[in-house]
Amino acid sequence: METEITYQKAISELEQIIQKMQSNQCTIDELSALTSRSLQLLTICKNKLTKTDEELKKILSQLSDEQ
Repeated sequence: METEITYQKAISELEQIIQKMQSNQCTIDELSALTSRSLQLLTICKNKLTKTDEELKKILSQLSDEQ
């Protein structure tokens, strides 16, 4: 699984996968691979969002402590 991909690139790739699936341009074999890749991308996005949320909470907590 790629860990260096940016959130925006992961979202963009997910959008492309969705468009391909909705256009009925993929075979069953491709559908399986695309579903697998989508899961990888969703995991990357979730991890990045969770990390960002934790960092923001930490910053806000530090700001509250300073006041």
